[in-house]
Amino acid sequence: MTEITSGMAVRVARPSRDLVAAGAFYRDALGLPVLGSFEDHESFSGLILGLPDASRQLELVAAPDAEPAPTAEDQLVLYLSSAEAVAETAARMRAAGHEVQLSPNPYWATVGAVCFVDPDGYWLVLSPQSWTDDR
Repeated sequence: MTEITSGMAVRVARPSRDLVAAGAFYRDALGLPVLGSFEDHESFSGLILGLPDASRQLELVAAPDAEPAPTAEDQLVLYLSSAEAVAETAARMRAAGHEVQLSPNPYWATVGAVCFVDPDGYWLVLSPQSWTDDR
């Protein structure tokens, strides 16, 4: 039997109230590449971003009855592997007008992560860890 993850790609989709603002946050300020987009496809519009490439994707969707309802644990965590990469990325986010936020989860401050909240209320966590640290 073939392992399910063999050749698998992953896309996480979430609703957005304002694709222009969300696009500016993830594409322009954070720097994620745009893999595709669609407008008014049977009342759906969206933006597909690479995390960092096509094998892992974030899709932002505007739809008539889809309203964002994030909680503090709705997080996109990017493991950037160094404090320098976090500082550089956070500086770019701040320069674009986004404020650093203190996460309700104290773990992130403990490890030196920097957090932001996107225009729809979802958390972005920039971690200096690599995924393999302490695991």
